[in-house]
Parts: sequence; C-alpha cells; structure tokens
Amino acid sequence: MMAKSTEFFTTICGLSELDRYSPSGVTHVLSILDPGNPGPDAFSKYPPHGRVILYFHDEIDAGPNTVLPEIKDIRKIVALGESIVEDSGESRPHLLVHCHMGISRSTAAMAILLAICRPDEDEETIFSRVLQTRPHAWPNSLMVELADNLLARAGRFVSALGGLYAAQLTKRPELGIYLRNNGRAREVDLGIRRASGRSLLV
Repeated sequence: MMAKSTEFFTTICGLSELDRYSPSGVTHVLSILDPGNPGPDAFSKYPPHGRVILYFHDEIDAGPNTVLPEIKDIRKIVALGESIVEDSGESRPHLLVHCHMGISRSTAAMAILLAICRPDEDEETIFSRVLQTRPHAWPNSLMVELADNLLARAGRFVSALGGLYAAQLTKRPELGIYLRNNGRAREVDLGIRRASGRSLLV
C-alpha cells in the first residue's frame, strides 16, 4: 500500500529574505550554509521551531578548499523529512529551507524533502512543485544524485532534474553559458539531453 502524502507549507529562500518570513508560522527550518558561516541572526525573531543546519559549498565537483555535500548530509535531510511526517498529525507544518541565494542547495534539499513527505508523487511532479515554489530554481545535481542512490530511485530523480534544467534553459538560454563558465557544465548537458532536440543557445 502506497504511503499517504503529508500536507505542509513550503518556503524556499536566500539569506537576504529570511526576515520577511518570521511572522509566517514556520515550524521546521533547514539551513544550508557555507563552511565557516556563523549563521543568520534572523531566526531569533522566529517562533520556536526545529532547525537542522548543514555546512557545505554549492559545488558539484571537488576542488581546492571545497566542501562538497556528502551522503551524511542527505541522510540528515531525509531524517528531517521523516520528522515532518511525524509532526503533521494535528496541524500542518511549515517548512522553510534556505541556502545563500535560495537557488541551488535549498531547492535540491526541498526536492529530497518532498520525496520523503509525498511518497505517492513521481519525480517529475516533485521537481514541478519545486519550480512552482521557486521559479528560478537550479538544484544542485550532486545532492540529487546522492539522494537518488540513497532513496533507491533508480536514476528517475536525476532524470527528472534534467527536465527542470531543460525548462530553465528554454526560458533563459544565456544561463547555460554562465553555468558552463562556473563549473556546472554537466548540469547544462543533462538539461540539453532531456530537451529532446529543442533549440537551446548554450
């Protein structure tokens, strides 16, 4: 029997947006910060909430002084999703996920959390929800690859991510050039493969 979806509010944002969400009834927070970042002061204005903090860079390949996301980080994201399911009995939780800009690490994390909290939804629907919540999302592919393996998604999670990339490149073809020049070429290539022959100027 397929598990039932957990209903909860979702917010994805960057550091500069945190203040605006303090009155919104957030119950769970996932903070993804660069290593060495002391963390934002904004949460002192939030009501009591559960918070998980992870530290790694928004990169997908190893490099000097780079801390990549690891499987232990994905396990903590999964555990947070499981705690949201447990806490959803009497009220609807409000989950806020943030990284520095609210574009890459946080959107990948939200996709993973949705996979835990909405097990009846397929991967394409999950990434569609992420895109609706954060229209300029470009999830970190390494995080999604790690989650695909951990959750036994058999490549479907990564394939659906390619569909999101393809949609973004169709809307903003110049994005491909920027990403190629900033260490994310294989994400662009994944999007192109999923675009199935569309004309993308990258």
